[in-house]
Amino acid sequence: MVKQKDSHDKFQARIGELRRFYRDNRRMPTFSELGDLVGMRSKNAVFKLVDKLEALNIVIRDKKGTLLPGTLAQPVKMLGIVEAGFPSPAEEELVDTISLDKMLIQNEEATFLLKVSGDSMSGAGILPGDMVIVDRSRQAKSGDIVIAQVDGEWTMKYLRKRGENVSLIAANPKYQPIKPKNELKIAGVVTAVVRQYK
Repeated sequence: MVKQKDSHDKFQARIGELRRFYRDNRRMPTFSELGDLVGMRSKNAVFKLVDKLEALNIVIRDKKGTLLPGTLAQPVKMLGIVEAGFPSPAEEELVDTISLDKMLIQNEEATFLLKVSGDSMSGAGILPGDMVIVDRSRQAKSGDIVIAQVDGEWTMKYLRKRGENVSLIAANPKYQPIKPKNELKIAGVVTAVVRQYK
């Protein structure tokens, strides 16, 4: 019985190490990094550990075998609603738990993050230093915020389509609309903004 408890505690400790790595590095470890992380030298032992983690949905593997967080990306408790206008009495109540990965990312394989530089989208609430989540599988529509390559230069702007005319519009009056002279490539649609308060 004691041996079983020790084994369980060791497994939980390994999950904790993996969770810390994911939180600190904002990515999952490679298999060799995982081995170093949990003190396993044998590749076979690492693969068995991953199989066990995958069976519990703690991690998942994509088509290439790359590790992705499953329930490892800890769900955050949702305790209710806060009034952003006038103060109102509120009690803490567990409403739900939400996985931020699941809430913000619909297509993992087609999603990437970019760090924002510049203030051209400040009117849309996207500020320098923010991270934007971009989905390259979405079909860009007029009114979407897109990551685009215009005549060889990359930018993030609102996409505006009027008939055959296409332009990119900033959310800051300091910047003029951009009309492509030769080429416009849309790399993806911005689906969310992440801002960390320190």
